[in-house]
Amino acid sequence: MNRTSFFLIGFVTFVCIACTPKSKDGRTDTYTSGVISIATDESFAPIIQEEIDVFENLYPMAGIVPRYTTEVEAINLLLKDSVRLAIATRTLTKEEMESFHSRKFFPNQIKLAVDGLALIVNHANPDSLLSVRDFRRILTGEVKNWKEIYPKSRLKDIQVVFDNKNSSTVRFAIDSICGGKMLTTDNVSAVNSNEQVIDFVSKTSNAIGVIGVSWLNNRNDSTHLSFRDEVRVMSVSAEDMATPANSYKPYQAYLFYGNYPLARPVYILLNDPRGALPWGFSNFLQSDKGQRVILRAGLVPATQPVRVVHVNDE
Repeated sequence: MNRTSFFLIGFVTFVCIACTPKSKDGRTDTYTSGVISIATDESFAPIIQEEIDVFENLYPMAGIVPRYTTEVEAINLLLKDSVRLAIATRTLTKEEMESFHSRKFFPNQIKLAVDGLALIVNHANPDSLLSVRDFRRILTGEVKNWKEIYPKSRLKDIQVVFDNKNSSTVRFAIDSICGGKMLTTDNVSAVNSNEQVIDFVSKTSNAIGVIGVSWLNNRNDSTHLSFRDEVRVMSVSAEDMATPANSYKPYQAYLFYGNYPLARPVYILLNDPRGALPWGFSNFLQSDKGQRVILRAGLVPATQPVRVVHVNDE
């Protein structure tokens, strides 16, 4: 290709961008072009980054700039119109929806996937089963020592670590596990990211980490039946007494069938009355290609069929 051809391509591209009409808010993005920011809970950073990479490869004129933050901040950015799309594990509250309606906005709330919260422990911890009831007792301070759950345990005080005090993980623990009770500060703490949770647990024998399962996914395993090597993933039971027969790990099949008790939905929160790039990316996330990314990450896609393979989990 000669220099004249390069000049013509550059000139045409410049003219197309320059001639794109601006909206009243100054935006020039279209359904498949332009640059926008989105906000997402850091729990889903690996998935969303892969989704962005695939989307931008399909639509080279589009740019998605992610802000990986806490769920609280992600929704606040949406409320302040700093972003038009957020990924969260809850829908908008009545008060939040009224705030949008007062400004003549009518946001959409779209289920994207089903996620699982994994409980991870150090390899030095031989205990691999835990009931939701016992985990609740740990979080509220009723149980503080491993021996109170496992009398033969050689470990001492339990240290629970979350990704961030304002994350969706902490909110789920308070609302769905503890019934609204606040978490104890004696043996429960938060770091700054899911990666730091994994690092802390891998170095701390008496710790339990609470983490989104996509951070543990072994991409080399197409069956999604193995996790990262740094830590061990516990089996969790909805019954008061955890046994091998009633406890499950956060495998896709157990999330799909509802066996794993620490499952949670993932939502797209969309406020884009123009129907531009936020809509384009949202619809991609719900498409076959977008849902396949979710499937590979070990979560359950919301809009695509799931093939379940039955295996023995030892």
